[in-house]
Amino acid sequence: MDPAVNRTAARAAAATVGLGVAGLTYATVIERNAFVLRHNTVSVLEPGATPLRVLHISDLHMTPNQRLKQAWVSELDALEPDLVINTGDNLAHPNAVPAVVQALGGLLSRPGLFVFGSNDYFGPKPKNPFNYFQKDHKRVHGEPLPWQDLRAAFTERGWLDATHTVRELEVSGVRTVAAGVDDPHIGRDRYETVEGRPNPLAHLRLGLTHSPEPRVLDRFADDGYDLVLAGHTHGGQLCLPGYGALVTNCNLDRSRVKGVSSWGSTMKLHVSAGLGTSPFAPARFCCRPEATLLTLTPVSHGDATFEEAQSLPPLAAERR
Repeated sequence: MDPAVNRTAARAAAATVGLGVAGLTYATVIERNAFVLRHNTVSVLEPGATPLRVLHISDLHMTPNQRLKQAWVSELDALEPDLVINTGDNLAHPNAVPAVVQALGGLLSRPGLFVFGSNDYFGPKPKNPFNYFQKDHKRVHGEPLPWQDLRAAFTERGWLDATHTVRELEVSGVRTVAAGVDDPHIGRDRYETVEGRPNPLAHLRLGLTHSPEPRVLDRFADDGYDLVLAGHTHGGQLCLPGYGALVTNCNLDRSRVKGVSSWGSTMKLHVSAGLGTSPFAPARFCCRPEATLLTLTPVSHGDATFEEAQSLPPLAAERR
């Protein structure tokens, strides 16, 4: 073969490897630590209700040594939200409960509701990434995690567990009904425990689930809920420019993998792309880790009007 051709092929191969290394470094060191606060306005309240600011947090996947993530989450209390919603997968290590509680800090003193996900109950394990393209692949659970301790810490500080329970509370003058299910991703949901139309006198009817499985969303919509909040998808975690998420890791369509969408004729869905990753897949690409501040307004104000992203000042890269 012509030596010039060999040199050209070698340079092309070297460039490809270099791009691959650069992309992997960016995804594992930079983007997965590039936390962003998103803002959405969603019109779901009864006419005349006072606007409500809801902070949605999901999928922390916390380990004890993730200081950057803990510091970023702790700053969210300065937003002074009216209500905090946590849709699960807080843990990624058996010793991470103190780190989660410390990171949430002052947010635990604000009105809050939560449901858990599979990674509150079971630790992460290495998985074949191609399994995520098979919606019905076999679930492999890791070691049990201390979810009871996490639940106790949340409830002792005043947050309400919405798992298979209907809760009624008043938040900043907004009469709210909230109901949740346990994680549908691992078949723990029992919607029949909360089924039925919520209190018609409420200004806001919230549904909570970790995994946004359509069969559960349909039940919430049929019962007349205004807004369902979920996590689990990580926004696809690894996305392609111009295409978006490759998978959702559930039966939800890729177009709804994160952000606000409509479900049925009247219900809204918000899916958080979450703040963490599994320790065995510590990478994000075109899908920054996020929390979301939702401003809920009366329906007369129009539909969802904008989305805005806000980054905190750059932090040193977190490698583990």
